[in-house]
Amino acid sequence: MRLIFYLIRAVFSLIIINKAGGLIYQREFQAGLRKLSTNDYLVLAGTFHGVHAITRSITPKIPLAPATNSPAASSPGSNTPAASGYSYPNPGAPVSGLEYLETDKFRLTCFQTLTGTKFLLFTDPMTGNVEIIINKIYELYADYVMKNPFYQLEMPVRCEAFDRHLGAWLRGRT
Repeated sequence: MRLIFYLIRAVFSLIIINKAGGLIYQREFQAGLRKLSTNDYLVLAGTFHGVHAITRSITPKIPLAPATNSPAASSPGSNTPAASGYSYPNPGAPVSGLEYLETDKFRLTCFQTLTGTKFLLFTDPMTGNVEIIINKIYELYADYVMKNPFYQLEMPVRCEAFDRHLGAWLRGRT
């Protein structure tokens, strides 16, 4: 029961941004938060979208150790990573971008789907297992928004079932 109470306290707000950077969903889960205007949320969504794109493009490449006696390293014009001399830190993972932003008052976690939709979750900085929370939110989004035959892609989310199930899950009820 204690974990459920902390989960309720820990999640402050959720913002969903479409692939073009437009705000499609916003909801606060804590009473007493400073209220922002609709325009403020639109500016926040657009600004975060731009910052995310910039951080994605500046992901640093690390130098590779030169391979001696390697035919790939010695052949001119080779298109292998050894020839270029640099690679991303984890070559098997796609370049992401800003994933976490933490202050002493809150933590912003960004989860980007394969389609480019971004979920921004504002939580208490001491909240553990934020990935589990954001994955469950994405699962609810897929079940109640994306499977809704009346929902149009990239448009604002106005789905009562999503709101209801999201609120219930965050309160600890299923």
